[in-house]
Amino acid sequence: HKATHHFDLVNWWIDAIPEEVFAWGDLAFYGRENALARGDEAFTRYERYTGSDCGADPFALKLDDGTLKELYRDAEAETGYLRDRNVFREGITIEDTMAVLVKYRTGVVLTYSLNAFSPIEGLRVIFHGDRGRLEYAQFGGSHINRGQGDAALAAEQRAAEGFETLRLMPHFEPARDIEIPWQPGAHGGGDPLLVEQIFSPNPPEESLGRNSGSEQGAASILVGIAANEAMATGKPVRVEELVGLRPEAKRLSELTR
Repeated sequence: HKATHHFDLVNWWIDAIPEEVFAWGDLAFYGRENALARGDEAFTRYERYTGSDCGADPFALKLDDGTLKELYRDAEAETGYLRDRNVFREGITIEDTMAVLVKYRTGVVLTYSLNAFSPIEGLRVIFHGDRGRLEYAQFGGSHINRGQGDAALAAEQRAAEGFETLRLMPHFEPARDIEIPWQPGAHGGGDPLLVEQIFSPNPPEESLGRNSGSEQGAASILVGIAANEAMATGKPVRVEELVGLRPEAKRLSELTR
């Protein structure tokens, strides 16, 4: 799920279509067996984070707040989404540690590493180009679980991110930091822009190619699907063998928006 967002960003940043994927992955932290191995048997005794049994569990996600309760718990019958299930129960199988290699049709190669149990959330992205290197980093705490409003969430993310940096390192020149303008709203200012594009009767023109269509969306999720297949088989997976994405195209911008 989270990796799909990352792959979507990379595809857009480099304007390229994924061609071949290889991956390794493991369940190293979550799940019943890992909890037992660490001596955390008490965290495995309940299916969901409800009731008094999980009161001392620091991993517990509480849906008692009005906003979260209305959004998730009260809608379970309609959505089938049980957001507060125990991450250390029997049956947890999704990898929480992975490394993915992606070759793109343009020749670009992505090296991707994900850790899903770090005490902080964030990402570090490094672009190596023929004129130098560009580094972007953003790290902060996890805030979404408490159900606060958009304004409070944006303020907390801004204050707790610790740092957000963009550094350019040209060949044979001193490195320099590039200031990142602050944008109001959650997810780095992305939420208000997204909502405006979807729901406004007259949205402003989107000049950066961020309004993706079905083929561009498929290009991101297919990286994850191919990675799962590669982890299961131990072999590289060609994306075209899963879904044919316009074989003559190389750039993401050439796919349907």
